[in-house]
Amino acid sequence: MRERTLVLVKPDGVRRGLVGEVISRFERLGFTILDLKMMRIDRDLAARHYAEHADKPFYGELVDYITSGPVVAMALEGDSAVEITRKVMGATDARAAAPGTIRGDFCTGITENLVHGSDSPESAARELGLFFPTLT
Repeated sequence: MRERTLVLVKPDGVRRGLVGEVISRFERLGFTILDLKMMRIDRDLAARHYAEHADKPFYGELVDYITSGPVVAMALEGDSAVEITRKVMGATDARAAAPGTIRGDFCTGITENLVHGSDSPESAARELGLFFPTLT
């Protein structure tokens, strides 16, 4: 089933020059890039993006991190886009991410974990609306 999802290359990925690597992994899988932009996420957008984590102890750290530098936001489309992009990214905690995944190959921790991907079609629709409102 074709679906859309949001992928972010987070500040550590941009800083480390891994944007092209991340994009190419999704392109090689046949995903279509519907839109792409480099941007800085302000605290308001970060709060809306991470709203489901607002009551968790790590929320402030998430917001501080995602607003600490530029990100690259991508709207991707393809078969089972949400599930496949999450598999390509690897486990959120990079220490548990399998080799061959983005996080398994390039990350060492849980906070600075290089990429974000929507975790469900519903989250994808909400997140795409935040970052690419003209696509919804």
